[in-house]
Amino acid sequence: MNFNAPLVRSIRILLFPLSLVYALVVWIRNRLYDKNVFQSTSFNLPIICVGNLSVGGTGKSTMVEFIAKLFHQKYPLAILSRGYKRKTKGYALANEKSTALEIGDEPMQFYLKFPKLAVAVGEERVVAIPQILHDRPDTRVIVLDDAFQHRSVKAGLSILLTEYNNLFTRDWFLPTGDLRDEKSSSKRADIIVVTKCPSELGESLAASIKEEIVPLPHQHVFFSSIQYGEPYHISKKHSLKIASNLEVLLVSGIANPAPLKEYLHENSRTYYEMLFGDHHIFTIDDWKEIVKRFDSIQNNNKIILTTEKDAVRLVKFGNEIRDLPLFVIPIEMKLLFNGQQRFEQALTGFIESYSVKS
Repeated sequence: MNFNAPLVRSIRILLFPLSLVYALVVWIRNRLYDKNVFQSTSFNLPIICVGNLSVGGTGKSTMVEFIAKLFHQKYPLAILSRGYKRKTKGYALANEKSTALEIGDEPMQFYLKFPKLAVAVGEERVVAIPQILHDRPDTRVIVLDDAFQHRSVKAGLSILLTEYNNLFTRDWFLPTGDLRDEKSSSKRADIIVVTKCPSELGESLAASIKEEIVPLPHQHVFFSSIQYGEPYHISKKHSLKIASNLEVLLVSGIANPAPLKEYLHENSRTYYEMLFGDHHIFTIDDWKEIVKRFDSIQNNNKIILTTEKDAVRLVKFGNEIRDLPLFVIPIEMKLLFNGQQRFEQALTGFIESYSVKS
């Protein structure tokens, strides 16, 4: 669902009284944590938390992958997610037999990209972290995916993401807005990343956004953009360039497909779309509709395109997708203004200084 469509936006405004109730509940919860009525548990190793203050796609999984890519060869790393919309409950450690239905699409994506890392899921992170350390005792660093508002675990370093087109500073509480936490909670972050910026973002505009965020003296602020790679076939793995003579059927169930739609608008001849809800579990009827829609495109120079997160939920159709031109487009995060070195230094400094303190 597009929560910013005119009709939906009107309904959300009417729900403003509910957002006040939600805001009160969030405020009380945070104060109880601040006063130590609710306890946060610390662990004796570096824990990096990645999250946001809002619902929707700010790029959390892309950031987790970015961190994994930077450090997976340097430290024994573990990624812990709750495994949203999986069909199982409790703790599970990904292995070669795992499926997206069992552990969730994003953890499955992490495991496929970094099979040597410990990728685990568990709703109760306080319980799951000791289990990771039992199963993978060599673990040196744990990355918590989508855990900024889950204060039961005290992370040593917190990374807060906010989207360029929907900054938390301009947002309001659910259901009228997208916020699921207080704006003031941003002060708990060590690093704030403004995601999905235009690649040509100017320094003056970046400076004004930073001024709007009002970071504390110790907080690092970074700006990032999306970078798409060459699509590859979902099973045969050969690649294909998106070209101006290509017609594309975009099949996606992600929170915010707008950047990908813009990319296709700029690079393909024509694109059509079949959009599903975030983390949608594709059924055989969905697949039949996708094939039917694809067959209706008259141009022979055509493909079906999906995201890596969607691909782990489509691969279950096996032989039915093998002979179709179903391609997966990879996505990476790029830090602007030569920010990667500073970002890497900040995380390395945290990990290494923690080791010294331990």
